[in-house]
Amino acid sequence: MTRYVFKMPDLGEGTVEAEIVAWHVKVGDHIAEDQVMAEVMTEKAAVEVPAPVTGRVMSLAGGPGDMVRVGAELVVFDTESGEGFAEPAAAASAPSPTPVEKGGKEAAKPLPPPSPQPSPAKAGEGVGASRVMASPASRRRAREAGIDLAQVQGSGPHGRITRQDMDAALSGAAPAASGAPATRRPAMTLAMRTGTEEIKVIGVRRVIANRMTDAKRNIPHFAYVEEVDVTELESLRQHLNSGVPTGSTSLTYLPFLIAALARVLEQYPQCNAWFDTERNTVIRHRAVHAGVATQTPDGLKVPVVRHAEARTLWDLADEIKRVSEAARSGKATKEELTGSTITVTSLGKLGGIVSTPIINAPEMGIIGVNKAIERPVVLNGAITVRRIMNLSTSFDHRFVDGYDAAAMVQALKDRLEHPATIFIPG
Repeated sequence: MTRYVFKMPDLGEGTVEAEIVAWHVKVGDHIAEDQVMAEVMTEKAAVEVPAPVTGRVMSLAGGPGDMVRVGAELVVFDTESGEGFAEPAAAASAPSPTPVEKGGKEAAKPLPPPSPQPSPAKAGEGVGASRVMASPASRRRAREAGIDLAQVQGSGPHGRITRQDMDAALSGAAPAASGAPATRRPAMTLAMRTGTEEIKVIGVRRVIANRMTDAKRNIPHFAYVEEVDVTELESLRQHLNSGVPTGSTSLTYLPFLIAALARVLEQYPQCNAWFDTERNTVIRHRAVHAGVATQTPDGLKVPVVRHAEARTLWDLADEIKRVSEAARSGKATKEELTGSTITVTSLGKLGGIVSTPIINAPEMGIIGVNKAIERPVVLNGAITVRRIMNLSTSFDHRFVDGYDAAAMVQALKDRLEHPATIFIPG
């Protein structure tokens, strides 16, 4: 037996440890070189770890949720057991001589020792599924739905399975029976539910939990809510969208909001800043790198629209769509998920009336977009119907005074209520 020890690799940028998110092999499995063994996560990104050699897995370090330091033992292989791994059929077909006892009688044939074989993989996991290219989110969705990823046709680069591929597979996984005779609706029965479910907090969810806890514990939040009359903005949005070719990106409120924010922050640079806790220094940014909070299968991520101040309205719409889809599909790069100077978060149709967004440290502010609804208001002494939307904002009260935060939001409101001013610099 030749013992090969594979240690946790250095994943860059000063990383000293990584969290095990999922194993795709187990002790006893024969695996091939470059086959994905595990998914690990640092504070920056999720990484798939391939096998460095061909062989049999002898031991694994830790389970999902455990932290392993860089340089510590991760997987131990028996590389000699992997010599025949590439051609198991040839070895199995080779005839073996029949032993003969003294006197010429044929001896009883001993049962051959069981050859180590990979155990049947669960749907969406194991050796077969780990060879396909798919994001951790897609692998998890496959496991939950009982789908074998090896049977899913990937449409991404090099056959990678995309979010759209998984949606198509899930929609066809349990087709509804057609032509079944209509049955009478059964009487509703009510029953008590018992039991609990334990879900280990690992991966992206753990990172989100830690960051939200740190932000709320260390940053004194100042909340400010203002209503905005977006009637004129909605009229302009619908007019511009009416000329959009089929299949092109249409305009939501976000491109207008980020464009207006980029103009306003020129006068309020204290809101477009970071606080460097190690150097005890406030860093004000001239560029506006807008974070767009995006819900994904792995939890909330914040992809970044860089240099919003230099982009046109349509360019902003395209970039928001691109980075958001990259985050949802698990294809966003580390650079696309870091470096925002202020964040915009929206719950879309679920936006509610008021929210209390948590600042995305080390930033100084976050703008929450609530639902836009038509309601009666008094305008010029008369009751009329207008489209109203609330902005719920939070600021770091250590460095952004309440007056400055309110003044910035009021300037933003003025631009949104008179949308022509969004396109006027200064």
